[in-house]
Amino acid sequence: MEKTKISARLSRLEEYRTVFLLWMASAALYGCIKFLIGKYNNYKIYEGVFGHAAGGTSLYASYPEYYDTNHYGILFSLVIAPFSLLPHWAGIVLWIMGNTAFLFYAVRQLPLTRRQKLFVYWFAFCELMTTQGVQQFNISICAIILLTFVLIEKRRDFWAACFLVGGTFIKLYPVVGFAFFFFSRRKTALLLSALFWAVLFFFLPVIYTPGIDYVTSQYVEWFHSLMLKNGENLFAASQNISLLGLVRKVSGSAAYSDLWLIVPGLALFCLSYLRVSQYKHLRFRLMMLAHVLLFVVLFSTGSEANSYVIVMAGVAIWYLSSPSAHRRYNRWLLVVTLIVVGISTTELVPAFIRRQFINPYVLKVWPCVLVWLTVCYEMCFLDFRQRLAE
Repeated sequence: MEKTKISARLSRLEEYRTVFLLWMASAALYGCIKFLIGKYNNYKIYEGVFGHAAGGTSLYASYPEYYDTNHYGILFSLVIAPFSLLPHWAGIVLWIMGNTAFLFYAVRQLPLTRRQKLFVYWFAFCELMTTQGVQQFNISICAIILLTFVLIEKRRDFWAACFLVGGTFIKLYPVVGFAFFFFSRRKTALLLSALFWAVLFFFLPVIYTPGIDYVTSQYVEWFHSLMLKNGENLFAASQNISLLGLVRKVSGSAAYSDLWLIVPGLALFCLSYLRVSQYKHLRFRLMMLAHVLLFVVLFSTGSEANSYVIVMAGVAIWYLSSPSAHRRYNRWLLVVTLIVVGISTTELVPAFIRRQFINPYVLKVWPCVLVWLTVCYEMCFLDFRQRLAE
């Protein structure tokens, strides 16, 4: 009887409904708690974007109602508009729940088995909660990258281009979706669709803002704000949690350019494209998806702790897609990554340890770098012809 009860409980953990309810419950809980204690600065910034756009004021200036500044493109004002029209409490709760539901849907569309999708859900859950707690849009950024891949797989290049370009106009990260270009069977259609969406998304804000001159000026301001933010991120404790930040903070040097790391990283990334004969294997294409999800965070100075919901989705997909015979190594690396990434920047670790060791040495990044190097090796040298295991 006891075994039957345990088996029933375990089976519930393998249901989409269970995961969905848990994800949405954590989203609603974080939204309510953050509103009640008054700690929802990121949402205040987001919420203000639509009002500033509609009123024709700068999207990137400092405003007294919140600290820090906006770093998203003007198209984001259209995304946040429905939430900004609601009362604060409803807006913040629905904002977090909406982003969470979007990522749940995106993972559900992946060309994986039911158990494999459930593995991705559970593996990314800890970092999902971290991102929910700070009301970040990175949850949707992850979903946008996943859906770009999925839609190219399904030969729906027009809509793949929509997510790819739209996401890039909001936050630059989704531009990495172009990495899937070589897997498209309709490359010309993908490029023409991207051009169509780029023109549409560029001019769309003109409808509800003072006009084209204002929209153009905000794109220019966005560029300058990103350049300024890049400089501020270099040694920031809560920013540049990446491979770039790891080298920068451990070395303590500001004298070199990040290009010394980005260019070799891009070279390693692109080496796998030489293996054209592997393109036809789903495992290889999924490994490229994992590679993209890791690369976009590890090689960005804007990476924060809450960016790692993107990384953890990538780590899970790598583990499921890897054809490596060294399963014990992969398993240990998976477990170490889950533990280090999951708890290193949370309240489970004493504050003095975070201040003295974790933040200065960017410990959250180390296992992710090992996973990335493993992905680079496997994509360059292993055979992906085997079918995905159940």
